[in-house]
Amino acid sequence: MVQRGSGRTRLLLVTLLVTSLLLITLDLRGVSLVNSFRTGTQTILKPFQSLGSAIFSPIGNFFGDIANIGQANEKLDQLEAENKRLLEELAEAEDIKGELKQLKDVLDLAGRGGYKVVSAKVIAFDSAGNFEETVTLDIGSSSGVSRDMTVISGRGVVGVVKSVTSRSAIVQLISDPGFRMGVRIAGTQAMGILAGEGSSSFTLELLDARSTVNEGDVLLSRGSTGNRPFPPGLPVGVVTKVEDSIGALTKSATVRAFANLGSQGVVSVILSTKVDDPRDALVPKPPAPTPIPTVTVYLTPSPEPTKKNKSNRENG
Repeated sequence: MVQRGSGRTRLLLVTLLVTSLLLITLDLRGVSLVNSFRTGTQTILKPFQSLGSAIFSPIGNFFGDIANIGQANEKLDQLEAENKRLLEELAEAEDIKGELKQLKDVLDLAGRGGYKVVSAKVIAFDSAGNFEETVTLDIGSSSGVSRDMTVISGRGVVGVVKSVTSRSAIVQLISDPGFRMGVRIAGTQAMGILAGEGSSSFTLELLDARSTVNEGDVLLSRGSTGNRPFPPGLPVGVVTKVEDSIGALTKSATVRAFANLGSQGVVSVILSTKVDDPRDALVPKPPAPTPIPTVTVYLTPSPEPTKKNKSNRENG
């Protein structure tokens, strides 16, 4: 009795053997069934590949664009943050530059007047309309500051110290409506009283009706007993308008302060003086005139006529 499984196995072996011999024979004769099959498959599948690329490429590009937009937005946020930081650093540098300029100017004025000073930053400005105008400094009694000391900027008087703590001081500005100080006119030595009006303008009342005052006159501090609160000779302001009132017992004028009270960031407090009276030595110098631009004109001489042109003109 012959088993069916054994017969099928022998038939399979014989078929594989014949197929192998056939492939070897075809390969020896240069016939490549694998390459032919691959080429045929590619030819059949090529239209489907093109269709798939046309369908799925936009989808892939869409998601790629979304990813690129996210990266671009992130980069834009980084650039905006960097730009903001640079602008802040630039503003801080400009602020420091301005403070250094103010510090240089006030130390220059103190040096010319022979004043011993301590410099401070203005940390607060308090303006209550027509009632009180003060600033707060970041130094106090621990730095030698006390009441009734004069505060100056690089251009002149700012105010007088009214109260102090160990690390701060409150200064009454010369623009305060309650402020009064004795002044004199540089050159003529005519004396008067300067009164604040809550703005950058002040009122001057001359003590002697026979004295004269003119627009452009410079006012200096008259000085106090013991130089407190005001040493003499400090620049205060300039006369901008003279009031001519017939029959008035005193002459009055409008004055503009030299110190820019609203934008002063650095000031100095006068602790003591070395010179009794500098007289008119601290009168501010007038600003240098703006140079007039010049234009240079170059004249080009006419070319000499050639001999041929000269001969033609003579014949003509």
